[in-house]
Amino acid sequence: MRNDRSTSRGPTPLRDPSFRRSAALFRAFLREQHDPDHCYTLLARDAVNQVQRHVPLKDRVVVDIGGGSGHFAEEFRRRGAECYLFEPDSRELTPEGAKPPQGAVLADGYLLPLADGAADVCFSSNVLEHVADPQTFLSEMVRVTRPGGLIYVAFTNWYSPWGGHEWAPWHYLGAERGRRRYERRTGRPAKHTVGENLFQVHVGTTLRQVRARSDVSVVSARARYWPLLPSLAPKVPVLREFTTWNLLLILRRST
Repeated sequence: MRNDRSTSRGPTPLRDPSFRRSAALFRAFLREQHDPDHCYTLLARDAVNQVQRHVPLKDRVVVDIGGGSGHFAEEFRRRGAECYLFEPDSRELTPEGAKPPQGAVLADGYLLPLADGAADVCFSSNVLEHVADPQTFLSEMVRVTRPGGLIYVAFTNWYSPWGGHEWAPWHYLGAERGRRRYERRTGRPAKHTVGENLFQVHVGTTLRQVRARSDVSVVSARARYWPLLPSLAPKVPVLREFTTWNLLLILRRST
């Protein structure tokens, strides 16, 4: 029997873009360390709303790559999709000894155990900045998506105010200096280290690489959290590296 959380319709989605939506997401991000369930439940609902604008989800096969403890996969299933979660880090699947999410597979995002074109939707939220080879990662997302299918990939770019993750905005002073400052201030080791599990991914470079591909077309390139004119920020060279915050790409697999 499915639980009430997965079958309930949930609150009315916040209009995207809007100041109310952006404020709600920002407040949730500020509470992420203390209340991750609230933060990621809200973020999952918002992201799946963005996907659902472009494709009906009922009975569609969705692949969630790097979805951690399963909030995104659960939201996709609540909308009627058949969703499978692929996560390379067992600690992310079972935070604090929790039970692994339904339909979770421990797998490398560079080499998914899926046939070509297995998914109607391939989804990745805030993972690209954690892989050493974003191009190969994106190629694997494209491979497992059927022709005409949708690819959703969003990431926090390095020069975003949030680019250093838990030790932002001190990454602007340099990665090592920012990380050391965080550790001195909090008295605990930083979760992320540049070159190990956090990488400097940039808006302009990523856009050029994606647009040069012949196997996808760009449906949307936007600042994920902007409250108005979200497609404007990624268009302005140099400034986009600071103002985009989080780049959302929605791609269509070429037929």
